[in-house]
Amino acid sequence: MYIRVLNSADAEIYREIRLQSLLNHPEAFLSSYEAESGMPIETTRARLQAVDGKFTLGGFNRREELVGVVTFVRESRDKISHKGNVYAMYVSPSARKQKLGHLLMTELIARAKQSPGLEILNLAVFSDNLPAIRLYQLLGFTCYGTERKAVKLKGSYLDEDLMTLPLIPSP
Repeated sequence: MYIRVLNSADAEIYREIRLQSLLNHPEAFLSSYEAESGMPIETTRARLQAVDGKFTLGGFNRREELVGVVTFVRESRDKISHKGNVYAMYVSPSARKQKLGHLLMTELIARAKQSPGLEILNLAVFSDNLPAIRLYQLLGFTCYGTERKAVKLKGSYLDEDLMTLPLIPSP
């Protein structure tokens, strides 16, 4: 397994894994398969464009297949630019239990720490996604709150745990 930053040339393979994630785990993402499957590939290319404060990491297996992804986005407004967010973490079923999620997040955290002035990483994870919560806790994230009924999916509500990781020591 290896990790690298994805770019617009990776749009096709990124789209495949993104649609797979939305189809297999609609409860884990705010977007839907229906919404994204109809989007033009140019939209995906634009998402993967290299821009300051945003990147998507891809995890590849020995056969060079993209089997895991995670996105970092730094807040752009001055008053909150000391914070960054983790989005769209997903590992394909074929690559689970091989530490790929840990590798992706470790690389994301290392890159985030290189961003001048970035002090905090935040993420939201559905409260019933225990494997993801365990991974984030192992990496040092702590839960600072739970949003009840954060998402409504097919008539059922899902709670979201809000987690944070300080990138600099507290005074």
